[in-house]
Amino acid sequence: MGALHAAATAPWVQSLALLCLCAAYLQGGWYKALNFRGAVAEVKALGLTPAAPIAAAVLVLQLAASALILTGWYRWLGALALAGFTVLAALLADRFWAAPQAERQRAANAFFEHWGLVGGMLLVAWHDLGGSHAG
Repeated sequence: MGALHAAATAPWVQSLALLCLCAAYLQGGWYKALNFRGAVAEVKALGLTPAAPIAAAVLVLQLAASALILTGWYRWLGALALAGFTVLAALLADRFWAAPQAERQRAANAFFEHWGLVGGMLLVAWHDLGGSHAG
């Protein structure tokens, strides 16, 4: 148990966990930067306007908040920003309750996967702000 505890609590494990948690946002921001027209089209498909400024804001948010988390500088702020963004993204993009039957299961899976990311981000913020658990 001692060796497992030492391995699981090694400093590099936290860095790896934070990188994994930010991976989707880093990939999303990078892809939007490389294919801004596609990012604008994605925003338009959600019915949001003005599409270009919103796409730019999402790109900046995904990359900047991830950078905050990974560097530890205002980590809690980056985590809360991505948690809020992810709640909105899930409600806008993965409306499984309104999806056609053929798409409903895929949309439901994506919706609840987003809530898993929200939970992870909330834990990062909680931990960074000094949260502790009972027991």
